[in-house]
Amino acid sequence: MKVKHNIARIEFMMSLYKMTVDELLLHINMGLKKLITADDLFGEEIEINHLKRIDKIFNKGLHYYLDEKPPVKTEDASIFFRKENFISDLNLESLKIVNRFEELKLSLEAISNLADIKRDRLLPIFSTNDNPNDVALALSKHLYPDFERNKRDFLKALINRFAEYNILVFEFIETWNKKENANIDGFYLRPNVIVLKRQQNAFSREIFTLIHELGHYLLNIEEVEQIDVLNLSRKELSAVERWCNEFAFYFLAGDRAKEISELGRLDERNDYHFDNVTRISSETHLSKLAIYTRLLFSGQISQSNYDRVRSDLEEKYRLRQEEKARQKEIDKMLGVKSKGSAPKPINSPLFISTVQIAYYEGIMNEADVCRTLKISPEKLELYIQ
Repeated sequence: MKVKHNIARIEFMMSLYKMTVDELLLHINMGLKKLITADDLFGEEIEINHLKRIDKIFNKGLHYYLDEKPPVKTEDASIFFRKENFISDLNLESLKIVNRFEELKLSLEAISNLADIKRDRLLPIFSTNDNPNDVALALSKHLYPDFERNKRDFLKALINRFAEYNILVFEFIETWNKKENANIDGFYLRPNVIVLKRQQNAFSREIFTLIHELGHYLLNIEEVEQIDVLNLSRKELSAVERWCNEFAFYFLAGDRAKEISELGRLDERNDYHFDNVTRISSETHLSKLAIYTRLLFSGQISQSNYDRVRSDLEEKYRLRQEEKARQKEIDKMLGVKSKGSAPKPINSPLFISTVQIAYYEGIMNEADVCRTLKISPEKLELYIQ
């Protein structure tokens, strides 16, 4: 079956994703014996099945391509129109995720305008000329919550505290069976949105990413990126990335930053101060590897000793994951039901309150609330009274 479609809307999505016709064809022809050609896509009519394959990439819904209205290409529409280059070479899944949260941000902004909700910026804008240590010290008095030993609880406490300052934080979760995972850890979208990839087995990494992206918010410089703990202080990083890394380290280290700098020289004779590093890690939620990386760039541990410690930490992590997988298989064979449940993203109170106000103002109905918060109708009463 063929239908008339709006070619300009396909071309708009291609420009959004910076995708050529050949790249589009490469994606939609995966698994096909009879290949789809450009003529099949850009004629006056298009096969519905071809349109469905296009929408598997862009996730807009078939109605989007049938709409006769021309799309409006503006910087407000997407970070991909505001920014030419990114630190990371974003794969298709990353592009999809960024676009999804950009659309959610725009939707929430529209709702806020209709409901007359004001979300003014409460923190100043800084520059890379400002000392990141001083900024971290000053802002931690406002943004650092009561410390929680449990990493997920601490992450949630940070997200809640940021909401008090009109900073909206989202998590995205990727299922284990996806063909392609996003190659990003987080990003910042102006004016106030931070998005994080859930690191279910590495919450310290997710916490560091959150504070790094907070650094981008403070500089008001957008970025989509993968955070590499091994490159926290490398000189080849841009001034912006170095500033955000320094800010994140000092924000999380707090008073322990001085203790880290006073550890002195680390080598096998003092067991690389492993007990001290482990304790500081548990008291700050900086990963042990992040602390050792900091010590490397401050000249307190040699490259060879750092490589030895890093290799040992990575091997221990690998063995823990193997043991978890092995135990899971044993439990499965014994018929033991898994106690864990699928991870769910942490919802910012700012997100929930915006949706609640929109409902009370009659801007959203119950179905809209459930769809936006991704909850079942049975749980609706937990969010609206």
